[in-house]
Amino acid sequence: MKVLVIGAGAWGTAVAVSASARHDVTLWARSAAQVAAMQATRENKAYLPGIALMPRLALSAATDVANVASQHDLIVVATPMSALRANLQLLANQTAPVVWLCKGFEQPQGSTGAESVGLLGHEVMQSVAPHLRAGVLSGPSFAQEVARNKPTALVAASPHEAVTQALVEAFHSEHVRVYANADWAGVEVGGAVKNVLAIATGLCDGLALGLNARAALITRGLREMSRLGVALGGQTETFMGLSGLGDLVLTATGDLSRNRQVGLGLAQGMRLDTVLAKLGHVAEGVYSARTVVARAQALDVDMPIASAVVALLDGTLTPHGALAQLMQREPTAER
Repeated sequence: MKVLVIGAGAWGTAVAVSASARHDVTLWARSAAQVAAMQATRENKAYLPGIALMPRLALSAATDVANVASQHDLIVVATPMSALRANLQLLANQTAPVVWLCKGFEQPQGSTGAESVGLLGHEVMQSVAPHLRAGVLSGPSFAQEVARNKPTALVAASPHEAVTQALVEAFHSEHVRVYANADWAGVEVGGAVKNVLAIATGLCDGLALGLNARAALITRGLREMSRLGVALGGQTETFMGLSGLGDLVLTATGDLSRNRQVGLGLAQGMRLDTVLAKLGHVAEGVYSARTVVARAQALDVDMPIASAVVALLDGTLTPHGALAQLMQREPTAER
């Protein structure tokens, strides 16, 4: 199987490394200088240092991405959400399955409808490349652990069985289990909202509020995620799976989580721009939080934790103010 991975960040590199143990994989980067450096050192020192790139893993910075893609059996877009639309437009005429790894909502693109508040990945695809056989690969996964062959379970989501089967063939191995799921709306909502909730959990831990508070935050956050997901066409069961509960627990509690680090930094009184500069990588929750809340408000879905995160990021609430806002809400039934 010939696999093309577009985007040589940490996660793109990790999945390319993982798949290259069994398949012919090409890792494409937009920067020729980055590709030259990786070819010289057989390592992606900028985004995934310490991980060797096997000789059979090809590296490319060819300018005609569509032509390169046409020579592969599976095309994986491993860019941030902000670049998904442009890449899908370039790949609109491909016959091979096209899947993406990014988690989040696109920033608003239009003045009316869903595009005015931001789209999920599959909604972007339906807007710009509706004829693609497409899907998403998601689930609880830190790039470093996947690249180091630590046991991992992922979910391949698409309404097209051929797409999920292609993902299983490409990435299922003795180290990675890949489960198929037709509910790509639910899988994508889980992947987007868990990043926002991880900021809240990082804040909770940074303020030393205790394990009781963390457990409550994760549990109630999962409920918020489920409400929005069902309103957007997802299935309730999906949120109890890998892309819902699984990814939320990992991102909210794991020290490798960038979004959790954002919350920890804000709890220490750091400015948001300082926190992001220190990270040096994209923390999707920062860019998705406002869109998550906007989509929820448009659907009349209550998301108090996500709303508090937005106010915190905007500077209209302090960390302790966000806590007070959540704790002073009126009592309600759990269901």
